[in-house]
Amino acid sequence: MGLWAKFKNTTLYKSIYRNEYPDTPRNQVLVILNSLVLHLHPVKVPRRAVRVSYTWGLGGLSLLMFLILTVTGVWLMFYYVPAVPDAYLSMRALETDVIFGQFTRNLHRWAAHGMVLAVWLHMVRVFYTGAYKPPRDFNWVIGVILFTVTVLLSFTGYLLPWDQLAYWAIAVGSEMAGSTPVIGREARMALLGGHTIGQATLVRWYTLHVLLLPLACIALMAMHFWRVRKDGGISTPIPYEEDEAEARAEG
Repeated sequence: MGLWAKFKNTTLYKSIYRNEYPDTPRNQVLVILNSLVLHLHPVKVPRRAVRVSYTWGLGGLSLLMFLILTVTGVWLMFYYVPAVPDAYLSMRALETDVIFGQFTRNLHRWAAHGMVLAVWLHMVRVFYTGAYKPPRDFNWVIGVILFTVTVLLSFTGYLLPWDQLAYWAIAVGSEMAGSTPVIGREARMALLGGHTIGQATLVRWYTLHVLLLPLACIALMAMHFWRVRKDGGISTPIPYEEDEAEARAEG
């Protein structure tokens, strides 16, 4: 008897996994239903739905870009100082004094660009294939909100180097918010943390970038994946039963 076979019979394995090893279709379904992470994934996925020519893997690419951003972003937080004028100096030191600092910063920046592009293309693909129609219309709304959060993540990160580009981007953005009817003055004050651009402004945008927006993105993505499962899995041009029958005929 192998080590894995012995481990499956131990109390430790049974305390972690409440079902048998997924070697049968029934056990495979139970593994997904009884797992917090896997429960977000559909039990069955039509073969046509996972073809590269249909999805182009854009949803998975968006998630991959987010994971890269999370790992590199946490690493950058060890060296970034959210203070005026230390923010700009810490970014310059990151490029010259930290091993792989410039590489990590560039990887973070390009992953941010890649995530915006991947999410946008994913939405185009969903619209083109009609995957936004009922019963998946609510998940389309979640996707639109996710795209908005993605753009805000990119914009807030663009401001953190606190250089001239960041300063004038904040100036333009706050003036646009100030033009909002009724709540314009309050919106501008909330973004700036006062009447002028300063330390409070940097802290607010930094908090949005590293805490509030990533948490919102994680919550929305979890709901997005869960809705894919509840709405019948990844959409396909034909029903699941017909797709499986066609696949068996081709096999």
